[in-house]
Amino acid sequence: MDYKETKKALNAFAKKVIRESKKNLNSQKINASGRLAKSLGYDVNIFPNSFSLSFEMEDYGKFIDKGVQGADSAKSVNKTSPYKYTGRFKMIPPSSLDKWVISKGIGGVRDEKGRFIKRQSLKYAIATSIYQKGIRASMFFTKPFERAFKGLPEDLIEAYALDVEDLLEFTTK
Repeated sequence: MDYKETKKALNAFAKKVIRESKKNLNSQKINASGRLAKSLGYDVNIFPNSFSLSFEMEDYGKFIDKGVQGADSAKSVNKTSPYKYTGRFKMIPPSSLDKWVISKGIGGVRDEKGRFIKRQSLKYAIATSIYQKGIRASMFFTKPFERAFKGLPEDLIEAYALDVEDLLEFTTK
């Protein structure tokens, strides 16, 4: 039995989740480099007695989706995330913000006293703020997955039933 219809239903489900996740990344303006959206993918495997479906994305995607609790609990923007900044050396490296700062058009700026602030100092200030406050959950992947999952059981049952019908037709001929 090749489970053709079951595979088709799982592929349709996965494509819908990926499509909606990419839309969310763009509409929430959290797709600065486009790397996260490009990394979204899935893998469907059909075995004789089971099947599996796995989703793929850049490692940092889970932090963008679920958010991260800040190290300073009083300032944290996300108190329910399973992820948390802890310890001074767990802060994101300011150098990792370089391309993001450039893509957002944030160059050297002036402070309230009119003094020029270099990009290096700005990146450090942003990294420190992220460390203290955390990252707000975007749910860019979780929400589309949950919405699509509600309709999956019925689609899967129908597809599996069609596969069983095909098997019965083939074996009775």
